[in-house]
Amino acid sequence: MTDLSTSAPTRSTRLVPFDDLTVDEMDAWSRLRASNPALDSPYFHPGFAAAVHAGGQPVVVVVSRDPDGRVTALLPTHRSGGRLVPVGWPGADFQGPIAAPESLGSPLDLLPAGIREARFDHLVSPGASFDPFIVARHVSPFIDTTGGLEGYLGRASRAGRENMSQARRRTAKAERQFGPVTFAADVVDEDALGRVISLKRAQYAATGVRDYFAEPSRIELMSRLLHTRQPDFAGILSTVHIGGQLLAAHFGIRSERVLHWWFPVYDPQYSQLAPGWILLRELVVAAPELGVNRIDLGRGDDEYKRRAKTGEAVVCQATVTRSAARRMARQVRHNVATLARSSALAPALRPIVRRLRNGRAQRTDQEGGIT
Repeated sequence: MTDLSTSAPTRSTRLVPFDDLTVDEMDAWSRLRASNPALDSPYFHPGFAAAVHAGGQPVVVVVSRDPDGRVTALLPTHRSGGRLVPVGWPGADFQGPIAAPESLGSPLDLLPAGIREARFDHLVSPGASFDPFIVARHVSPFIDTTGGLEGYLGRASRAGRENMSQARRRTAKAERQFGPVTFAADVVDEDALGRVISLKRAQYAATGVRDYFAEPSRIELMSRLLHTRQPDFAGILSTVHIGGQLLAAHFGIRSERVLHWWFPVYDPQYSQLAPGWILLRELVVAAPELGVNRIDLGRGDDEYKRRAKTGEAVVCQATVTRSAARRMARQVRHNVATLARSSALAPALRPIVRRLRNGRAQRTDQEGGIT
C-alpha cells in the first residue's frame, strides 16, 4: 500500500466554527452545492448543518481554497481530538465535501493542521481521488416519484407494483375493520413526532440496536427540524391514522425536490396490515403535491427497499488519512466486522468486533416499519 504521508497539499485549508463562516464562504456553499447534482440530498444543505449546530452538537467546517483564494470545497464536520466525522454523525445517510465535481483536489487537502483523519460511512460520489481511502461500497436505493403513483408504477419492479397494489387493498381492509384511514403528508405536530421517537426507541430495544435517541440532543434536533420551514429545506412529518389512532408515520428531511426517508415507524399491533407499505404508497401519491420527485431510502439492502426502489446510488465507507498504517488498520477492522456478520464463526467473533469498535456509536441501517 502506498504511503501518502509525503503528499503536499496544494491548497490552503482551515477549520472554521460554523458560526464564524463568512458571507463569502456561505455563498460558496450554496454555489458549489448547486454546481454538483450529486449533492442534492438535504444532508448537504446548510440548513441541516445549522440545525445540528444549534441543537448542541458543535459543527466545524473544513474550508479549502485554491492558490488564488477561491473557496473550492467545504466539509461540515464534528471534531473529536484529531479526528473529523461528518455533520450529523451517526445519523447522516449522505456525507462528503461540498465541491464542484471538477474542483475537488486531493482528499488530503481536507485535513487541516491538527487533524490526522476524517472518517465517512456514507460518502457520496467521491471520485477516483478517494479510491485509496475507501474501505467498502454500499448501495443506497431511491424511488423516482416523478408523476406520482402512476409514474412510479411505470418504473417500478414487479415486486414494487405488487406491494403497492397490496397496500391499496390493505387500506380498504383497515377501513372496514377499524374505521377511516387518513393520511397527512406534511404536518407540524410535536405529539406525533414524540410518538415516532417512542416507537423508534421501542424498535431499537426489541432488535438490540444502539438507541440513536439515547442522546437528548438528537431528540432536540428532530424537534428543531420539524419546525424548520425554509422554502428549500424543511423537516417533513407524514402520518397515517386509523380510526383516530396513529398507524404509521415517517419523519425525514427534504431539500428542493428530494425527500430523505429517515425515521419510518408503525404501531406493531397493526403489523398484519403492512402499515409501512400503506404509508409509503401514500407518500408516493402525494409526491407531486409536495414537489418531490425522489425519495432517498438510505443505505441498506433491506427487502422492502429492494422491492420499492426504482434505482440506487453508491455510498462508501472511507478513512482519509496520510498514514498508510491507519488505513490498513481501518480495513482490517471492517473485514473482521464483515466476517463476524456473515460467518458461521460469528458468535465467537462478535466480542472482537465490539473491542475493535471501542464503543463508537454506530448508525443502524435497519429502518423497519415496512413488512
